[in-house]
Amino acid sequence: MQSLLELRHLKTLAAIHDHKSITRAAERLHLTQSAISHQLRLLEDHYGVPLLNRKGSTLAFTPAGEKLLLLAQTVMPQVNAAERDIAKLREGEAGQLRIAVECHTCFDWLMPAMDIFRERWPEVELDIVSGFHADPVGLIFEDRADLAIVSELEPESRVVHHPLFVSEMIGLVARDHPLAAKDWLDATDFASETLITYPVPDDMLDLIRKVLRPAGINPPRRTTELTVAILQLVASRRGIAALPHWSVQTYLERGYVVAKPITEHGLTSELYAAVAAERAQVAYLQEFVSIVRTVSAKELPGVTLL
Repeated sequence: MQSLLELRHLKTLAAIHDHKSITRAAERLHLTQSAISHQLRLLEDHYGVPLLNRKGSTLAFTPAGEKLLLLAQTVMPQVNAAERDIAKLREGEAGQLRIAVECHTCFDWLMPAMDIFRERWPEVELDIVSGFHADPVGLIFEDRADLAIVSELEPESRVVHHPLFVSEMIGLVARDHPLAAKDWLDATDFASETLITYPVPDDMLDLIRKVLRPAGINPPRRTTELTVAILQLVASRRGIAALPHWSVQTYLERGYVVAKPITEHGLTSELYAAVAAERAQVAYLQEFVSIVRTVSAKELPGVTLL
């Protein structure tokens, strides 16, 4: 049997596995959903067996699909490494990557990604722009940063936004709080409670932007820089909070506080890596984004790739 298998097919299978959805895989690969489906049909016709089982919105690889997925997971890292080496020869290994962040919890996943990046690109000077920044993209325009981690897509022709991941935001209450008995928290549950947050503008808080402000609710606030301090205040009934699930998982496992979905349908928060448009194709910048996505999908609970 003459093989028609190509690298693009392996990339497609890997993307479907990572995103658990043909639609999201298509978005990530910058293809249409019909193009992805066409690739799958070609492969299934060629091999004479189905590669995916589709049950409603759930996708599962068949034994034949698992064989090709294993090949993709074996071959694609080698292809990526070779392309990275060629990029180093083309562009030179030296450079700098200064990272600006707007989220206090970013360091939980940023530091492991930076460690991997240093191993792969040892000649690139890697640094975090000190301090918390309400406008990290502005630092790119001032040549004080090369990449900014942001939670919103702002129309700007000079910037390219690379999708990172979407995380579940959860409400946090004390174990003996009356709200701990609810199935989920809605906007009115926050009305008479002190909301404990990081010291950031309201527009940077998904709970306020997406849930409380549309409901006309503006609860009293208390702020602190540290995640553990937020949890301590919640545990002692000084207020309630909303944080990414992955940032508090270890405390939830210890039963330190109780987590509740926010609204019946849940609340999510997106993160993107913003880079200057003229540098969007720089190999080591693209590599860093890829590492962040891989580390986050593997290590963080309640996270899916964008």
